[in-house]
Amino acid sequence: MITSNFTTILLTALLFSTWNNSSKQMTETKDPVKEIHLKQNHMEKQNYTASILVEQNPKTAFEAIKNFRAWWSEEIEGKTDKLGEVFVYHYKNVHLCKMKLIEIVPDKKLVYEVLDNQFSFTKDKSEWIGTKLIFDISREGDKTKVKFTHEGLVPEYECYKVCYDAWGNYITNSLNSLITTGKGKPNPKDRDGFNAELADKWKIKH
Repeated sequence: MITSNFTTILLTALLFSTWNNSSKQMTETKDPVKEIHLKQNHMEKQNYTASILVEQNPKTAFEAIKNFRAWWSEEIEGKTDKLGEVFVYHYKNVHLCKMKLIEIVPDKKLVYEVLDNQFSFTKDKSEWIGTKLIFDISREGDKTKVKFTHEGLVPEYECYKVCYDAWGNYITNSLNSLITTGKGKPNPKDRDGFNAELADKWKIKH
């Protein structure tokens, strides 16, 4: 009887030990779904962002943002404020970009998708394609906060440093000025060096 009890206890201990080690291994095994979310969060943190706080109400900020010609560049062809519309931006032969307004939440959010793009100063001329310009508008105390996110513009891009400096100027300086004073500081009209033939080709390539 004593031998039987001892055997039972020994078997129980061995089973418990095996289950405990198996449970531990399962816990330590990486969850692929969790890993994907972690990578996505990491990439989101790398996206370019810039924020401004203004005294004006959300509607004023919303209307200003939609007017790309008044804060980004006067060299824009097409509508920048209509859902589903496509417009083309260019800066001489340095940058050509085609965008589409894909989401509007009045006085709260605007999202533009980059459909086509060409830089003259990067090896990969197509950087930006598939990225999104996201403008989130919210109240923060008695002020309005505009958060700009260029989703997909990450430090790995060759253009990142140039784009980082450029967006910093357009958002915190030009757009901020347009919202607060009614006058922005966009790139002026300048046809010198502009590749009109390429821009025309883009406009029919919807």
